[in-house]
Amino acid sequence: MDKKKTRTEAQGEPFFKPVEPESLVTRESWRLFGIMAEFVEATDRLANVRPAVTIFGSARVPPDSAYYQLAETIARKLSDTGLGVISGGGPGVMEAANRGAFEGKGPSVGLNIQLPHEQRRNPYQNVSVGFKHFFARKYMFVRFAMAYVVMPGGFGTLDELMEALTLIQTGKSAKFPVILVGSDFWAGLLEWLKVRLVAEKMIDAADLGLIQVIDDPDQVVEAIYRHYETRGFEPLPNERELLLNL
Repeated sequence: MDKKKTRTEAQGEPFFKPVEPESLVTRESWRLFGIMAEFVEATDRLANVRPAVTIFGSARVPPDSAYYQLAETIARKLSDTGLGVISGGGPGVMEAANRGAFEGKGPSVGLNIQLPHEQRRNPYQNVSVGFKHFFARKYMFVRFAMAYVVMPGGFGTLDELMEALTLIQTGKSAKFPVILVGSDFWAGLLEWLKVRLVAEKMIDAADLGLIQVIDDPDQVVEAIYRHYETRGFEPLPNERELLLNL
Protein backbone atom coordinates (compact mmCIF):
# COMPACT_ATOMS: atom_id res chain seq x y z
CA MET A 1 0.00 0.00 0.00
CA ASP A 2 1.35 3.42 -0.93
CA LYS A 3 2.12 5.68 1.95
CA LYS A 4 0.51 9.06 1.95
CA LYS A 5 2.97 11.61 0.69
CA THR A 6 3.73 14.72 2.64
CA ARG A 7 2.96 18.06 1.07
CA THR A 8 6.67 18.73 0.67
CA GLU A 9 7.27 15.42 -1.12
CA ALA A 10 4.21 15.93 -3.31
CA GLN A 11 5.71 19.20 -4.49
CA GLY A 12 8.87 17.41 -5.51
CA GLU A 13 11.02 18.94 -2.76
CA PRO A 14 13.36 16.76 -0.67
CA PHE A 15 11.91 15.70 2.67
CA PHE A 16 15.24 16.31 4.41
CA LYS A 17 17.24 19.45 3.83
CA PRO A 18 20.67 18.80 2.38
CA VAL A 19 23.58 18.86 4.78
CA GLU A 20 25.37 22.19 4.81
CA PRO A 21 28.78 22.19 3.13
CA GLU A 22 31.57 21.38 5.51
CA SER A 23 33.10 24.81 5.07
CA LEU A 24 29.93 26.47 6.44
CA VAL A 25 29.80 24.10 9.41
CA THR A 26 33.45 24.82 10.13
CA ARG A 27 32.89 28.56 9.93
CA GLU A 28 29.96 28.30 12.34
CA SER A 29 32.09 26.30 14.79
CA TRP A 30 34.89 28.84 14.71
CA ARG A 31 32.33 31.62 15.13
CA LEU A 32 31.41 30.13 18.51
CA PHE A 33 35.01 30.58 19.63
CA GLY A 34 34.80 34.24 18.63
CA ILE A 35 31.66 34.66 20.73
CA MET A 36 33.34 32.97 23.68
CA ALA A 37 36.32 35.29 23.28
CA GLU A 38 34.03 38.33 23.51
CA PHE A 39 32.57 37.06 26.79
CA VAL A 40 35.98 36.25 28.25
CA GLU A 41 37.61 39.54 27.26
CA ALA A 42 34.70 41.71 28.41
CA THR A 43 34.38 39.89 31.73
CA ASP A 44 38.09 40.37 32.38
CA ARG A 45 38.12 44.03 31.33
CA LEU A 46 35.04 44.95 33.38
CA ALA A 47 35.86 43.00 36.54
CA ASN A 48 37.02 46.09 38.42
CA VAL A 49 34.44 48.69 37.34
CA ARG A 50 31.81 47.84 39.96
CA PRO A 51 29.75 49.45 41.30
CA ALA A 52 28.50 50.99 38.06
CA VAL A 53 25.35 52.39 36.50
CA THR A 54 24.40 51.92 32.86
CA ILE A 55 22.93 54.87 30.97
CA PHE A 56 20.99 54.21 27.76
CA GLY A 57 19.61 56.63 25.19
CA SER A 58 19.50 57.71 21.59
CA ALA A 59 22.63 57.79 19.44
CA ARG A 60 21.06 60.54 17.33
CA VAL A 61 20.83 63.50 19.71
CA PRO A 62 23.39 66.29 19.18
CA PRO A 63 25.49 67.87 21.96
CA ASP A 64 23.22 70.91 22.11
CA SER A 65 20.18 68.72 22.84
CA ALA A 66 18.56 68.98 26.26
CA TYR A 67 18.67 65.16 26.48
CA TYR A 68 22.43 65.14 25.84
CA GLN A 69 23.07 67.76 28.47
CA LEU A 70 20.83 66.05 31.02
CA ALA A 71 22.55 62.71 30.48
CA GLU A 72 25.95 64.36 30.87
CA THR A 73 24.88 65.99 34.14
CA ILE A 74 23.50 62.74 35.56
CA ALA A 75 26.65 60.85 34.59
CA ARG A 76 28.89 63.48 36.14
CA LYS A 77 26.96 63.38 39.41
CA LEU A 78 27.07 59.57 39.52
CA SER A 79 30.79 59.59 38.73
CA ASP A 80 31.54 62.20 41.37
CA THR A 81 30.16 59.82 44.01
CA GLY A 82 32.66 57.20 42.85
CA LEU A 83 30.31 55.10 40.74
CA GLY A 84 31.34 53.86 37.33
CA VAL A 85 29.19 54.79 34.35
CA ILE A 86 28.63 52.38 31.47
CA SER A 87 27.23 53.33 28.08
CA GLY A 88 27.07 51.84 24.61
CA GLY A 89 30.18 53.82 23.73
CA GLY A 90 28.75 55.61 20.71
CA PRO A 91 27.50 59.14 19.96
CA GLY A 92 24.46 60.97 21.30
CA VAL A 93 23.32 60.10 24.81
CA MET A 94 26.03 57.45 25.00
CA GLU A 95 28.70 60.07 24.42
CA ALA A 96 27.06 62.38 26.95
CA ALA A 97 27.11 59.63 29.58
CA ASN A 98 30.76 58.81 28.96
CA ARG A 99 31.70 62.48 28.81
CA GLY A 100 30.09 63.27 32.15
CA ALA A 101 31.72 60.26 33.80
CA PHE A 102 35.07 60.96 32.18
CA GLU A 103 35.19 64.34 33.88
CA GLY A 104 34.26 62.87 37.27
CA LYS A 105 35.90 60.49 39.72
CA GLY A 106 34.46 57.14 38.62
CA PRO A 107 35.48 55.17 35.51
CA SER A 108 33.81 55.86 32.18
CA VAL A 109 33.10 52.60 30.33
CA GLY A 110 32.01 52.12 26.72
CA LEU A 111 30.65 48.83 25.40
CA ASN A 112 31.01 49.47 21.69
CA ILE A 113 29.17 47.57 18.94
CA GLN A 114 30.18 47.30 15.30
CA LEU A 115 27.34 48.66 13.15
CA PRO A 116 27.14 49.79 9.52
CA HIS A 117 25.58 53.12 10.53
CA GLU A 118 25.53 55.52 13.49
CA GLN A 119 27.95 53.76 15.81
CA ARG A 120 31.34 55.35 16.31
CA ARG A 121 33.39 55.24 19.47
CA ASN A 122 33.27 58.43 21.45
CA PRO A 123 36.59 59.64 22.94
CA TYR A 124 35.46 59.81 26.58
CA GLN A 125 36.19 56.25 27.70
CA ASN A 126 38.58 55.04 30.38
CA VAL A 127 37.64 51.45 29.54
CA SER A 128 36.57 50.55 26.00
CA VAL A 129 35.38 47.09 25.00
CA GLY A 130 34.40 46.15 21.43
CA PHE A 131 31.68 43.70 20.41
CA LYS A 132 30.47 42.15 17.18
CA HIS A 133 27.47 40.44 18.75
CA PHE A 134 24.57 42.30 20.35
CA PHE A 135 23.68 39.53 22.76
CA ALA A 136 27.17 39.39 24.28
CA ARG A 137 27.12 43.16 24.73
CA LYS A 138 23.61 43.11 26.25
CA TYR A 139 24.69 40.45 28.72
CA MET A 140 27.53 42.68 29.93
CA PHE A 141 25.19 45.62 30.51
CA VAL A 142 23.15 43.51 32.93
CA ARG A 143 26.10 41.64 34.37
CA PHE A 144 28.03 44.72 35.50
CA ALA A 145 25.38 47.39 36.16
CA MET A 146 23.58 47.82 39.47
CA ALA A 147 21.08 50.32 38.04
CA TYR A 148 19.75 51.39 34.64
CA VAL A 149 19.16 55.04 33.78
CA VAL A 150 17.14 55.17 30.57
CA MET A 151 17.08 58.42 28.63
CA PRO A 152 14.85 59.03 25.59
CA GLY A 153 15.83 56.80 22.70
CA GLY A 154 14.72 54.55 19.87
CA PHE A 155 14.40 50.82 19.26
CA GLY A 156 17.74 49.96 20.86
CA THR A 157 16.90 51.87 24.03
CA LEU A 158 13.46 50.24 24.23
CA ASP A 159 15.05 46.84 23.69
CA GLU A 160 17.43 47.30 26.62
CA LEU A 161 14.63 48.64 28.83
CA MET A 162 12.26 45.76 28.11
CA GLU A 163 14.96 43.15 28.54
CA ALA A 164 15.85 44.52 31.98
CA LEU A 165 12.20 44.53 33.04
CA THR A 166 11.73 40.99 31.73
CA LEU A 167 14.76 39.67 33.61
CA ILE A 168 13.63 41.28 36.87
CA GLN A 169 9.99 40.26 36.43
CA THR A 170 10.88 36.61 35.76
CA GLY A 171 13.42 36.41 38.57
CA LYS A 172 16.34 35.77 36.21
CA SER A 173 18.02 38.90 37.54
CA ALA A 174 18.17 40.58 40.91
CA LYS A 175 15.86 43.55 41.31
CA PHE A 176 17.72 46.77 40.56
CA PRO A 177 16.60 50.36 39.92
CA VAL A 178 15.28 51.02 36.43
CA ILE A 179 14.89 54.78 36.12
CA LEU A 180 13.30 56.54 33.15
CA VAL A 181 14.43 60.13 32.68
CA GLY A 182 12.14 62.41 30.67
CA SER A 183 8.61 62.13 32.01
CA ASP A 184 7.06 63.82 28.96
CA PHE A 185 8.87 61.48 26.58
CA TRP A 186 7.88 58.30 28.43
CA ALA A 187 4.31 59.31 29.35
CA GLY A 188 2.70 57.69 26.32
CA LEU A 189 4.48 54.37 26.80
CA LEU A 190 3.66 54.25 30.51
CA GLU A 191 0.01 55.00 29.81
CA TRP A 192 -0.08 52.21 27.21
CA LEU A 193 1.47 49.76 29.65
CA LYS A 194 -1.28 50.64 32.11
CA VAL A 195 -4.32 50.69 29.85
CA ARG A 196 -3.27 47.74 27.70
CA LEU A 197 -0.88 45.38 29.44
CA VAL A 198 -2.27 45.77 32.96
CA ALA A 199 -5.91 46.16 31.93
CA GLU A 200 -5.76 43.08 29.70
CA LYS A 201 -3.80 41.16 32.35
CA MET A 202 -0.68 40.77 30.23
CA ILE A 203 1.31 41.93 33.27
CA ASP A 204 0.44 42.49 36.92
CA ALA A 205 -0.20 46.02 38.15
CA ALA A 206 2.70 45.53 40.56
CA ASP A 207 5.07 45.09 37.62
CA LEU A 208 4.77 48.81 36.88
CA GLY A 209 6.47 49.32 40.24
CA LEU A 210 9.68 48.06 38.65
CA ILE A 211 9.91 51.41 36.85
CA GLN A 212 10.73 54.79 38.37
CA VAL A 213 10.31 58.07 36.48
CA ILE A 214 12.68 60.78 37.69
CA ASP A 215 13.71 63.96 35.87
CA ASP A 216 15.97 65.62 38.44
CA PRO A 217 19.63 64.47 38.29
CA ASP A 218 20.15 64.70 42.06
CA GLN A 219 17.04 62.60 42.65
CA VAL A 220 18.29 59.98 40.17
CA VAL A 221 21.48 59.58 42.22
CA GLU A 222 19.50 59.57 45.46
CA ALA A 223 17.14 56.84 44.22
CA ILE A 224 20.04 54.56 43.34
CA TYR A 225 21.77 55.04 46.68
CA ARG A 226 18.51 54.62 48.56
CA HIS A 227 17.99 51.20 46.94
CA TYR A 228 21.38 50.00 48.18
CA GLU A 229 21.74 51.87 51.47
CA THR A 230 20.84 48.93 53.75
CA ARG A 231 22.62 46.18 51.83
CA GLY A 232 25.60 47.75 50.05
CA PHE A 233 26.55 47.60 46.40
CA GLU A 234 28.13 44.14 46.40
CA PRO A 235 25.88 41.39 44.96
CA LEU A 236 24.34 39.16 47.62
CA PRO A 237 25.15 35.41 47.46
CA ASN A 238 21.87 34.55 45.71
CA GLU A 239 22.40 37.43 43.28
CA ARG A 240 25.81 36.07 42.35
CA GLU A 241 24.14 32.80 41.44
CA LEU A 242 21.59 34.64 39.31
CA LEU A 243 24.35 36.49 37.48
CA LEU A 244 26.08 33.19 36.71
CA ASN A 245 22.89 31.85 35.19
CA LEU A 246 21.61 34.83 33.21
